[in-house]
Amino acid sequence: MKLSINKSRSLWWTISSVIIIIGIISMVISWQTPGIKSPLRPSLDFIGGTRLQFERDCTRPGNCDKPIDIAAVREVAKEQGIGDSSIQLAGENGVTIRTKDLTVDQRSKLQNALSEKIGVFDPQKNQIDSVGPTLGQELFRSGLLALLVSFVGITVYMNFRFQLDYAIFAIIALFHDILITVGAFSILGLIFGTEVDSLFIVALLTITGFSVNDTVVIYDRIRETVKTNPNKSINDIVDDAVNQTLARSINTTLTVLLTLFAIFLFGGETLHNFALALIIGFTMGAYSSIFIASTLLAWWRERTGSSTPTATRESMDASAES
Repeated sequence: MKLSINKSRSLWWTISSVIIIIGIISMVISWQTPGIKSPLRPSLDFIGGTRLQFERDCTRPGNCDKPIDIAAVREVAKEQGIGDSSIQLAGENGVTIRTKDLTVDQRSKLQNALSEKIGVFDPQKNQIDSVGPTLGQELFRSGLLALLVSFVGITVYMNFRFQLDYAIFAIIALFHDILITVGAFSILGLIFGTEVDSLFIVALLTITGFSVNDTVVIYDRIRETVKTNPNKSINDIVDDAVNQTLARSINTTLTVLLTLFAIFLFGGETLHNFALALIIGFTMGAYSSIFIASTLLAWWRERTGSSTPTATRESMDASAES
């Protein structure tokens, strides 16, 4: 089966636009939500504070007979002066509280008060993490700087390897992948309380590398076809390039996704959100390389009537081949 992606490019752009707009709306809502106040629900890695996770001791008779009443947990938190904390249930018998920095005495009082309300906790399963706000801000700045540097580097490489319009549409495809991934986590943060940490920044950087790699493969085929068939329609050239690389793109993406799903299911809580971000981003990366970066290039070349590389770039390629 041969895909004619340019015939339906308005459809692909509409699908992407709708998904991105939904994500942006979610980020706006998240920004205005008390307890979050940012486009994504940040973990302690970024904002600093204390995270406490308590789990009931189910070896005690009758201790786990009733489900945890989150309203009771919120009431206890309010009594302890941390009513604005982020509180979530962790499974059937656990509760996670993310709040401001607490002293050892405050933690003990909170734990004791919760034990009286919802049951005795297992001390071996309790977890308490603290992160200073300075470290959190530094992680956030470093993450944004790393993303910015990667975008600049990719733009320079794509401009040198191909041409400026290739580079621009490759970067647009990257923004597409990043926005959809960020939007998805914003929605998950609002609905399920999913937090983003420093590993999320690592995931975004990994997504940019994967996405641009897939785009380069298709662009390489487009450039070679333009050189050998300069009079051929740019839409046909792009369609042919996509079809010639489609099997490779699908096989590569599926192979990576199988590994990521294994990490998502069996990698433990620490890697759970990291793997999920990569699953979303890699899927969108394969999609954008085929349906966004390629169709935008075809649309631009068709509009400007520019379907052949510049003389300078042709001479560079010829010298490299010789």
